[in-house]
Amino acid sequence: MAQAVATRAVRDLLHWNATGVSRVPMQVYADPGIYAWEQDLIFRGPTWNFLGLAIEAPNPNDHFTSVIGDTPIIVVRTKDGSINALVNRCAHKGATVCYQPTGHGETFTCPYHNWVYDHSGRLVSVAFEKGVQQLGGMPKQFDKANHRLTRLRVETICGLIFASFSERAPPLEQYLGPVMTGHIRRTLHGTPKILGRYRQMMQNNWKLYAENARDNYHPSLLHAFFATFELNRLSAEGGVRQDEAGWHHIVFAKRHTDQGHAEYESGVIRAQKREFGLADPSLIDQWMEFDDQITNSIQCLFPTFVLQQVLNSIGTRQIIPHGPEKSELVWTLIGFEEDTEAQTYMRVKQSNLVGPAGLVSMEDGIIGNFVQRGIKGDLDAQAVVMMGGVDVGPAPTRATETSVRGFWRVYRELMDV
Repeated sequence: MAQAVATRAVRDLLHWNATGVSRVPMQVYADPGIYAWEQDLIFRGPTWNFLGLAIEAPNPNDHFTSVIGDTPIIVVRTKDGSINALVNRCAHKGATVCYQPTGHGETFTCPYHNWVYDHSGRLVSVAFEKGVQQLGGMPKQFDKANHRLTRLRVETICGLIFASFSERAPPLEQYLGPVMTGHIRRTLHGTPKILGRYRQMMQNNWKLYAENARDNYHPSLLHAFFATFELNRLSAEGGVRQDEAGWHHIVFAKRHTDQGHAEYESGVIRAQKREFGLADPSLIDQWMEFDDQITNSIQCLFPTFVLQQVLNSIGTRQIIPHGPEKSELVWTLIGFEEDTEAQTYMRVKQSNLVGPAGLVSMEDGIIGNFVQRGIKGDLDAQAVVMMGGVDVGPAPTRATETSVRGFWRVYRELMDV
């Protein structure tokens, strides 16, 4: 694709310490030029981007809208049952073609001038193409075949839809690697059904949440609910898994393995609250859903997809950029058709743990803005990402920032800095 910006070269905009990814320049979270280059080099680069769930378009001619970076996308199930992804931008004047979040129909009609497209993006009709009474209309050399909606590559895994602008991206499962594909199949083990959805606007750069989801250092320090009720503490068994290239990461913990640690008992950790209890302890009841005994796992696929397991709350998170200092998080909570009524009830009840006001996750909605506010006026500063060393790789502990460093390593690779 043609580059998205004609401003300064990205190497002139972004100054990175040559020693690696253990120090991150703060300017990466705020510079509009850097943000513009990300649209071209990352979101329209050799990456696979999550669009939604196949069950959101269950029948032929069903469609829904999504985004990749700043680019609006239509996701449609065709008559033969396959799924296409099209840029939601009319080839005529660039107007949004589908402006409702969901719909059903055999074609897409631009509301501006009634140009009509089929589900492959082919332009099939132009209003008054021949003019009126042999006057006006499109010139003879106009060929509808040369004007279409851009069609993306699409692949699915376990009902998750991913798309790529780039022919350089390897096939999806190769892009993810066996560790990541295995964990997706382990987590999405049934026939998915949507239990609920939240949309959350955050006043921070998209990369701050992408970091946060990979950061297993913070959960029991930031989230009082995790630490107080011993759902996820660094003193429990857990660790980090990565794909071979280090692009994607899984951080995980085992709830009932906590042996205690002096820092949690000392009273110095802000998130540890001794004076609180649960009037309804069943909120954190669970059944052991997985043979590996993992009770919390956060899987992050570069650039903007998260697959969560918090106890028995399964769900996806899609990070949507909205400029250098704003982003959106779409949470979709998932159950399975094979679940019993009691299991569905437990998943729905545990949905109170996650989302914008979730008992566990609510602090994440503001902490990125604390960073965004804190760095203003001092973009020459650098964040320190040295917990667990300076390298990238799997780890048998969660007292590490290896996953965050992994994010920045692939970011630097794609941005060529």
